[in-house]
Amino acid sequence: MSKESVKEWIIYILAVIIISFCIVTFVGQRTVVDGHSMNDTLQDKDNLIVDKLSYRFTDIDRFDIVVFKYHEDPKTYFIKRVIGLPGETVQIIGDDIYIDGEILEEDYGKEPMESPGRASEPITLGEDEYFVLGDNRNDSRDSRDPSVGDVERDAIIGRALFRITPFNKAGLLLDR
Repeated sequence: MSKESVKEWIIYILAVIIISFCIVTFVGQRTVVDGHSMNDTLQDKDNLIVDKLSYRFTDIDRFDIVVFKYHEDPKTYFIKRVIGLPGETVQIIGDDIYIDGEILEEDYGKEPMESPGRASEPITLGEDEYFVLGDNRNDSRDSRDPSVGDVERDAIIGRALFRITPFNKAGLLLDR
């Protein structure tokens, strides 16, 4: 093997490493669901692709499924559904979620909520805060729990975009 071909291989390998690093850091990454808080939408051990790029250019929308860093342990990530947006007031009364005093029409919850947690009183979100809930509302540690609380925009790493496995449920997760 000539010096020229060795040099080409080294450049090729370095380019692959740099491109791979950029994709994982800025574009997307694979993650695995750990737990049952998003049942029936997502199941324990589902493999997902998280879109880390689009929120750099667009707003986070209500009902998006987001992955965020847990503030008490930045190595731990949670996956939940966005319910309340910045500046809104969220309250849970009985089985109903109120946004700015109006009942939120949604049917993502697996079952009626047993506990509103800290949302039994109105919670007004800051300009960069989101209120999130798991779809399995009675088996979810989410914004109702003081240990999770409101999620800051900087903690959100991306949106769950695509389910890889199980293969019989593979596909886009948007608008589900």
